[in-house]
Amino acid sequence: MSDSIRDRILDATVEQLRRHGPAKTGVVDVARALDMSHSNVYKHFASKSALFDAVAERWLAQVMAPLTKIATDKKTPAPKRLKAWVRQLAETKRRKVLDDTEMFAVYSAVTAEAHDVVARHIAHMHDEICEILRDGAKAGDWPLKSADSTAKMILNATSRFHHPAMVQLDQGKSDLKEFDALMDLLIAGLQARG
Repeated sequence: MSDSIRDRILDATVEQLRRHGPAKTGVVDVARALDMSHSNVYKHFASKSALFDAVAERWLAQVMAPLTKIATDKKTPAPKRLKAWVRQLAETKRRKVLDDTEMFAVYSAVTAEAHDVVARHIAHMHDEICEILRDGAKAGDWPLKSADSTAKMILNATSRFHHPAMVQLDQGKSDLKEFDALMDLLIAGLQARG
């Protein structure tokens, strides 16, 4: 029961954020929307900040779900998984930024304050790329000196296609064929290191 109340609180928070924005959304507003006391909300979230962090965390978990499926698909060769993983990230972020600009503005404001949540999200992305890189090294697809530094380079090299601020600036004008060419170049570079 507790999880369903928590989910209802998060859903109501998202709705309040959509209507009023982060500055004008408080715990009392969320409680009122659910016809419950604000103390009930505080049983699940210690503060407005904790509530907003949970919204950001849930949003980023939705981003990661399809990526994790790709990262853990051991039947698919690592080079193909790496390209599919980063492309999925780019397409997901692109949809989030361009398809619902109002909600993206809200999430941007919320995640700007959720430093720990965002840091965990970036670490999660990094770890999944490391997993793919290590699988590729084990399979002989490429030599690998450091999965950690290589994953950082891949995220940095492709950030134009998946970093929300870059996607927003670009307004969807980037051709994903450019992304494919970049990933082909990065994968060829990984394979040529030997």
